Amino acid sequence: MSTATATDLTSKQHQILQYLRENAATKTYFKSRLIGKELGMTAKEVGSNISALQEGNYDVEIEKWGYSSSTTWKVNL
Repeated sequence: MSTATATDLTSKQHQILQYLRENAATKTYFKSRLIGKELGMTAKEVGSNISALQEGNYDVEIEKWGYSSSTTWKVNL
């Protein structure tokens, strides 16, 4: 199994990772719909790109948490 690095990320994945890094210090749970609203993406785009971030070796820990009205992600730095 190969470990992804930051250079392997798409521009959308970089945006999401940066958003999570900036906000995870004060917040733990994030909805795909709200991340998308902030970054100009759909909730589906956010979900598929966060899934890719979960598989990589980054400084954030991302766990799928809930599905009500939009997928919720639990994020820890």
